Amino acid sequence: MELEGKVAVVTGAGSGIGAACARAFAARGARVVATDKNADAVFFNNAGVATGGDPLTTPLEVWEAQWRVNVMSHVYAVRAVLPGMLARGSGYLLHTASMAGILTSHGNLTYAVTKHAVVGLAEWLSITYHDKGIRVSLLAPLGVRTPMLGDVNSVFARNVAGPIKEPEEVADMVVDAIRAERFLILTDPIAQKWMSHKTGDLEHWLGGMRRMQRRLEGGGAS
Repeated sequence: MELEGKVAVVTGAGSGIGAACARAFAARGARVVATDKNADAVFFNNAGVATGGDPLTTPLEVWEAQWRVNVMSHVYAVRAVLPGMLARGSGYLLHTASMAGILTSHGNLTYAVTKHAVVGLAEWLSITYHDKGIRVSLLAPLGVRTPMLGDVNSVFARNVAGPIKEPEEVADMVVDAIRAERFLILTDPIAQKWMSHKTGDLEHWLGGMRRMQRRLEGGGAS
């Protein structure tokens, strides 16, 4: 899939990865429609929020808000564009999840749970519609220097965000993946290593994640 002459709709295009990808797509000849929930600021389901905490203290309204933005925005978007793609026998759906959706995220339960749902949605779409001409990619970044990540020197960022990339670096990775029609887009090789640790020995991986949780709760050093 080449971007030249294509129409790309980018949600969450007001900042961070969305803005960088909108610029990268346009630079490669695509007509870009940029949208964002902040009005001042190939189909790219990039919008996301990351507020929340544990199941005992997070208000149900936060759960509902994250579900709407992080999951249902993808569903609404797919319902809007997929019929036309199927009618012409081609199209590209690019969903942004996070490594939090493949591994998990310390501290932010609602974000981890909703991003797992995005992973499941993207996998299902790829399986179901590939032979009908629809290509699907899933962007699962580690840390990226965006407003969502916040302070890159925080205990969280230094310990669990992995190698932090610039949005422009991630945008170039996305373009390469679209050209190759590759499903999974990782932003650093260490992500594949961490995934292998989880699938290879889940009990051992859980033990390591619990140790990291104790370090974060104690404000441990990097």
